[in-house]
Amino acid sequence: MYIIIIKLLLSNDQDMYYFYPKLIFMLHPPISIRKATIEDMTDIHRLVYQLAVYEKAPEEVTTTPDQYRRDFANHVFDCLVAIVDSQIVGIALYFVAYSTWKGPMIYLDDFVVDVRHRGQGIGHQLFDALLLEAKNKNIHRVKWQVLDWNTPAIRFYEKYNASFDKSWWNGTITIEP
Repeated sequence: MYIIIIKLLLSNDQDMYYFYPKLIFMLHPPISIRKATIEDMTDIHRLVYQLAVYEKAPEEVTTTPDQYRRDFANHVFDCLVAIVDSQIVGIALYFVAYSTWKGPMIYLDDFVVDVRHRGQGIGHQLFDALLLEAKNKNIHRVKWQVLDWNTPAIRFYEKYNASFDKSWWNGTITIEP
């Protein structure tokens, strides 16, 4: 809160001061985007779980931060993180995949901004950084999935002129350990 002081000069040369407390709406704090480090895996896992809750499937998350650390150390995936006030508030977790028709692509597996930090442009900065990462690697395609009911996400991607192919079905086989 800032105090605004207004000085009034009265006709008898006496100064009067009026103090008006006023909330000044600051611009959002600075956002930085960087590559994840192994030390970030607990925060990354927290945001992945938050996304699973939003997608109504928290019970589907069977990974742990320790597994993330192992897999990250083995270059199974990479991740960009968004930082606000020294806290990780967004992630773009991805890996390089290969299309026999199109060549290498980046597959964006999880893309999430903490619910308390949405609407500040963090998602756009993260997604732009991911697209730049693809360009820097000479990769010309980024691919992801979005739930058909997740209208805010669909609208977000539409701003990038993304195309959605509804003719393919997703196939999955779970191999038990």
